[in-house]
Order: sequence, then C-alpha cells, then structure tokens
Amino acid sequence: MSLLIKPVETSRERSQFLELPWQIQGQDRNWMPPLRKNQKEMVGFQRHPFYDRAQAQAFLALEGGRPVGRVLAIVNPVHNEYHKEKLGFFGFFECIDDAEAAQGLLAEARHWAAARGMTAVRGPVNPSLNYECGTLIDGFDAPPMFMMTHNPPYYGRLIEGAGFAKVEDMYAFSGHISMLEQIDKKLAFIVEECQRRFDIKLRRLDRRKFDREVRMFLDIYNQSLQGTWGFTPLSEGEIEHMSASLKHLIVPEMTTVAEIDGRPVGAQFGLLDYNPRIKAIDGRLFPFGFMRLLWNRRAIKRVRLISTNVIPEYQKWGLGLVIASRLVPEARAWGIEEGEFSWVLESNKLSYGTLKKGGAKITKTYRLYDSVS
Repeated sequence: MSLLIKPVETSRERSQFLELPWQIQGQDRNWMPPLRKNQKEMVGFQRHPFYDRAQAQAFLALEGGRPVGRVLAIVNPVHNEYHKEKLGFFGFFECIDDAEAAQGLLAEARHWAAARGMTAVRGPVNPSLNYECGTLIDGFDAPPMFMMTHNPPYYGRLIEGAGFAKVEDMYAFSGHISMLEQIDKKLAFIVEECQRRFDIKLRRLDRRKFDREVRMFLDIYNQSLQGTWGFTPLSEGEIEHMSASLKHLIVPEMTTVAEIDGRPVGAQFGLLDYNPRIKAIDGRLFPFGFMRLLWNRRAIKRVRLISTNVIPEYQKWGLGLVIASRLVPEARAWGIEEGEFSWVLESNKLSYGTLKKGGAKITKTYRLYDSVS
C-alpha cells in the first residue's frame, strides 16, 4: 500500500487526527487518554490563546486511506523573540512502528517550518514547554501522572531515525510518603535557617479569591523561570485560560503560597492524579464525565507536584524547600501515598540535586529532540 503524508484540511481528517492515539496506544494498559475537548484546543482545532500568535499545521500519514501517524508543526513567535532564535517545533506525534511514516511526517513538519523561515525544529511539545511535552524513553512499566505524556518504547527510535537528536532530558521524581521521615538533616537545617532569616509566612491558596490567586501563581511562574532552558512566558490570554481550566481541578490542600513582608515570593501547587478517572470516562467530560472526574477526590491518593516557583531574588536561599515543607502535614491528612515531582530538566541542577538528596527516585525519563540533519 502506498503511503501518503498530507495536511489536515477537512473535518473528517481533523477527527482522524484526534482519534489516532486511541488506535495506536489504546491497548496499552499504561496509556491514559487525553481529555477530548482539551485536545481540540491544544492542537488549534478550537480556539486556544496559544494560537493568538502561534501558527500550526496538522499532518496525517495515510496508508491505503487508513491513518497510521500524525504530527503538528508549530511556529511560536514568542519563543523565537524571547530566545532570539528561528526555531520551529513539532508536537502531538503518534505513529505506528514504521520508519517511513515517521520520517515522512517529521520531514513535512520541518519543510513547513522552513517555509516560514525556521532553521531547525524541536519537539515534541504539545504545543510548548508550558504544556505536556517530551517523549518517554524510560519508565514504561507504570502509567503517567496527570498531564504527563506516555508513548510506546519505539517512538524515540523513530524520531532519531528521522534526523533528530537529544537536546534535553526531563525527569519524573517519585517518592512514597514514608520517605519524608528520612529527609536529609542538611535539608531540614536549610528549611529552618531560611525560615528564620526571612520570617516567611506560608499559607494555602485562598479559594475565595481563586482567580486572583491563580493569576498570582502564574505571574510568579513567569518571573521565576526567566533563565530556565527553553522557557517561554505565558501570555495574558494563556494565563486567563489556564486559570479557568485549573479552577475545578486544584484543591487548596495541595498548594502553598510563600509571602515575605506581605509580598508573594514563591508558590507551589500539586494536582491530584486524575488520570485513572479520565481513563474511566474515556476522556469525555460531557454529559456526566465532569462529575465523575471530581467526585470524592479524597479517594485519590497520588499527587503530581507540578511546579515550585520562587522569584529570582530568593532562589538560592532554600525557599523552595520551605514551600514544599508546608505540604507534608496536608498530604498526610489527605492520605496521599505517593507524590511525583515532574518534570525536572536535567540542566536544573538545583532541583535535581535537592530531590536526589531528599531521597526521591527517578521513575521516568522524557526526551526533547532537535533536528540535526
């Protein structure tokens, strides 16, 4: 059968693009389906503020008229202005174990980006590093945490075979609640000393002021990551959209805000692992999936600690450890059994080293690739 790589142009092709993960990964017990409505937005088939400036084109690989692969080619002007680069991106990559299909898809993504002045392509990002990203290359034996990727083991081989090479790895660190009893005494000393030096006030996110609080967190996020590899700031539109999306998913018990002299200087939030429930509703929030997703959340015993962010002037004082320490009694009271810190860039030596010293174990490794040939 002949292979055809083509741009997605019709409503039928958009449906084929969106449904392909179920066809390729649906039999993998560790794969978690995406929320269907969210996927439509993230690929640009429905409005999302990321695409207020970014451009994207979806491609399908068809074999005898049957979809066997997909990719989204992306140009993100915000990244290129921030980093002074001409870098395109690819994301939402799915493919059967077929080198020709993978090479054809990624070649089309590169050609599309090159036609818009890009000199190289990086990915997978869905659709940027502020969202889901990376190809899983180690840790296939367990399902991912909420908003983390999963893929068959052969994806890395296909991407490398299409002319890409590793540019950065990202890690998921996991730990059982019992490891908190064994935290390195040096880390405990840092927490005490930092708390004494700055008289830090710690509190939960205030649900009564939720919209303002989430905006505050995302502002800290933008400030804190300015020098981080690959970082691109969230736009005002993305902040508003993300705030609305998180409103029903965040539980205040899994959040911390740090204030010094009444000023928020750091924040952390974790999200309960909703993935098993998303799998049970097959990614459909309507008509009743949303209720099933949020019902009896205290039965969820795993949490993904997505982000601990501290504004630059306080980053080297151990404030991140102080922030995390507030969650310990909350996690115990909730009944949390396992937590995952994800993702952590390999170039983030401070976070990497702190988690290692604290006893957390790397359980999954994700890879980002740049085009090289």
